[in-house]
Amino acid sequence: MSRPVSAVSQMLERNQALFVGKRLLVCGALEDDYPRQLAELTDSLTVFTTDYCYYLSQQEALGDNILFDHQLGGAPRFDALLLLMPKAKAEAQYLLAMMAPLLEAGADLLLAGENRGGINGADKLLAPYGEKPIKRDSARRSSLYHGELGKPVAPFELEAWFSRYECLAGDTALTVMALPGVFSADGLDLGSQMLLASLPPMTGKLLDFGCGAGVIGSVLAKRNPALAVHMVDINALALESSRRTLAINGVQGKVYASDVYSDVAEKFQHIVSNPPFHAGLKTFYAATETFLEKAPGFLAANGSLTIVANAFLRYQPILDTHFKRTEVIGSDTKFRVYLSKV
Repeated sequence: MSRPVSAVSQMLERNQALFVGKRLLVCGALEDDYPRQLAELTDSLTVFTTDYCYYLSQQEALGDNILFDHQLGGAPRFDALLLLMPKAKAEAQYLLAMMAPLLEAGADLLLAGENRGGINGADKLLAPYGEKPIKRDSARRSSLYHGELGKPVAPFELEAWFSRYECLAGDTALTVMALPGVFSADGLDLGSQMLLASLPPMTGKLLDFGCGAGVIGSVLAKRNPALAVHMVDINALALESSRRTLAINGVQGKVYASDVYSDVAEKFQHIVSNPPFHAGLKTFYAATETFLEKAPGFLAANGSLTIVANAFLRYQPILDTHFKRTEVIGSDTKFRVYLSKV
């Protein structure tokens, strides 16, 4: 199934001469099938994505040319980089620092994105790598900047990009490790605090859906030593953050990529989540609604789903439709914690 062509890709289509014959590396906020066009223009194409949903959608068409992971390494082998601006500036900095050592001296540095999404900060982003870039195009509320790799590049050190902080969830102390742009990278959010305060002791198997930096799953693993914790997310940076958070706290959990339930093959006594409802610059509910609708099929008999959500989100009707019983077990003016049972 093809994806609608984004405004950024429509602008890039006007500038395809920049990609002809290049050994091109593409990364960032990939949204559509445009890399398939680039594969026909370039000498070679590598697409690197941290988004498992996008990876699954393009894997058949791009084959070995698309890679999903939190890090890409190797010797310099590309003469052009196209970075599609992610929502978080820190993530853009992370991707540039990772990709620059893979580029040959003098390589083209192409940054593209929506004007409201930080692309106008391209000058500062590219400053460590070369002279001031030129603005190649501006169309459909998007812009394309073009620079050149003209400065020495330091080797990429993954460890330097982790933020680390201590937090307290009730009486459970936790050390959190997080890569740029990951949910809970800067501190324990109020919604997750309320969710964790509402949960009783647990046994059996638990699924932490949309695990982010791994706060929920790691806290519950610390509180409930016999609990078998599974943690899933579509973001490779989140998955690596969760692995590090588990490890530094000395607790065990199984962490893996899944587009909603695409890679979930077991049933659980508990599903717990602070589900995402933002994707990039747009508010996006579809994945969370699918998560809620299909949850009963991944719960064991007498299993339960517990989520926290912004009070304005209309999840109660969805939960009432798919579960036998739903109650609000925690609330304030901003959040509600729902407990649903099959």
